[in-house]
Amino acid sequence: MDQKGFVVWFTGLSGSGKSTIARRVADEIRLRRDRVELLSGSAFRRSLSSGLGFSEDDRVTNVRRIGYVAKLLARNDVAVVTTTISPYRSIRDECREVIGEGFVEVYVECPLEVCEQRDTKGLYAKARRGEIRDFTGIDDEYEPPLDPEVTCRTAFESPEDSAARVIAYLERAGWIPTRESLADEALVRERLRGLGTA
Repeated sequence: MDQKGFVVWFTGLSGSGKSTIARRVADEIRLRRDRVELLSGSAFRRSLSSGLGFSEDDRVTNVRRIGYVAKLLARNDVAVVTTTISPYRSIRDECREVIGEGFVEVYVECPLEVCEQRDTKGLYAKARRGEIRDFTGIDDEYEPPLDPEVTCRTAFESPEDSAARVIAYLERAGWIPTRESLADEALVRERLRGLGTA
């Protein structure tokens, strides 16, 4: 089966549920094809972007690096799942252009007050007290996508439902096979082996 690379780009506020959904999506994709990579924005911050701060320029640079690595992986037929706030529409659009037709934008929509309630690390509280500056959603703007391929509304749906929504889109778009088609393919191979023609 032909397995082309693509990029599922999760964007949304901190605490919106990006990572939880993305892990489920990546796990499901792994059941259906080879070569899957999960790229975490926070992991990038600790490694390739460890010298960057949180100014607008530094945020753009970090997202651009994630986009570049995602493009290289997808070009080599890897299914890439990224989780990054990526707050600015222009840099997400730049990544879409660089990656090309395999770019699937998933907007994880969640009201700010819900994200703050979920914040186990207390980052929003620190930002409101002025202990953290340039925090997205508090004193730095988040620009929602205008026309994402998928929108997950995590204040109203479970992570399982959100992940299923993304998987359903990937199936319809032909990026991953359905489970049924994989079962049919396996059945055909088994029958051919039985006939001695495989």
